[in-house]
Amino acid sequence: MHKEFVIREAKKEEFQELGQLMVSVYSELDGFPKKNEQPKYYEMLANIGQFSEKPSAKLLVAVAKSKILGGIVYFSDMAQYGSGGIATQEKNASGFRLLAVDPAVRGMGVGKALTQTCVELAQEKKHKQVILHTTNAMKIAWKMYENLGFERSFDLDFMQEELQVFGFRLILELSSSSF
Repeated sequence: MHKEFVIREAKKEEFQELGQLMVSVYSELDGFPKKNEQPKYYEMLANIGQFSEKPSAKLLVAVAKSKILGGIVYFSDMAQYGSGGIATQEKNASGFRLLAVDPAVRGMGVGKALTQTCVELAQEKKHKQVILHTTNAMKIAWKMYENLGFERSFDLDFMQEELQVFGFRLILELSSSSF
């Protein structure tokens, strides 16, 4: 629990607001494809609530006084992860995707707390690793992931249309005591 906000599963009535936040955050990233370049990706962001229908997924939000500050999708089964490359074949692993934080609250630790919650969920599942993907447009998050112990994993890299996507993994056996 954080003083300024709480992390919990998103409620159905919050899906639209979270989807709008996701679209807004991703569309503002310098160097990230725009809506007209990858319309299916932005449609997925807008309909982020659909992830809650997957049995192995949790749609998590950081909330303060009923305002959504950020969100992330956690997967306890990588087969449901839905990315390109080989990540969906990983066993004994959790993953997360689509971290977004309202620019007005950046620096409060929202992204870090959402990420750490995913790591804790993976630890509860006794998984050996946590997998994520990011892009060059997400360098702020990239640095945060590295500071949390995630390391580049070139075998997880793939291309999403014209966009290079970079894989990272955190080996939990070595880092479980750091969270």
